Amino acid sequence: MAKKILKKNKTKIKKINNHKFKEKISDNDIIKNKKDQTVIKVKRIDKKIGLPSYLYDSDVGFDLRANESIKLFPGEQKEVKTGIIIEIPEGCVGLIRDRAGIVTKMGVHTAAGTFDPGFRGEVSIFLINLSEETRYVEQGMRIAQMIIIPVIKPKIIEVKELSSTERGDKGFGSTGIKELEKLDKEFKKFIKED
Repeated sequence: MAKKILKKNKTKIKKINNHKFKEKISDNDIIKNKKDQTVIKVKRIDKKIGLPSYLYDSDVGFDLRANESIKLFPGEQKEVKTGIIIEIPEGCVGLIRDRAGIVTKMGVHTAAGTFDPGFRGEVSIFLINLSEETRYVEQGMRIAQMIIIPVIKPKIIEVKELSSTERGDKGFGSTGIKELEKLDKEFKKFIKED
């Protein structure tokens, strides 16, 4: 069984039946890991910051760390630099999501972020403090996660009519509000009777 490993000197090592074979690879080669997933290319602006990483094999998002320390007052939003540039593969998008720990323990959330394959700037995360206390983010702290998702890019066309559906134009709260309103009326009637 063949196993591929990428080394710093851009040499691919194939291990077949305990024998190692080296062959040169170029930057343009698509390098695959053991699960046959495309590798995300990362350039560190600040060499002190660690590479993004998955904490567990089952994680779908990799952690991003703050490359600076900041103070967030209640209700305040700030941009936090990560010290890295990421190359998102063509046909994919990088989506920023909250980390559960920073939300539940600090009340700090991320403002949504979308990273396209063509973007080559530093990854910045916008954090907002929704708690009632001042919060501190330290350099190196895991502040967000990025999920890489394949996307389709359909052609956009204008039409005169759209297909009809059972839901139609019923918007926010349309699936469940009537039941709540009915319960509220029954509750108010019950209160009046007592």
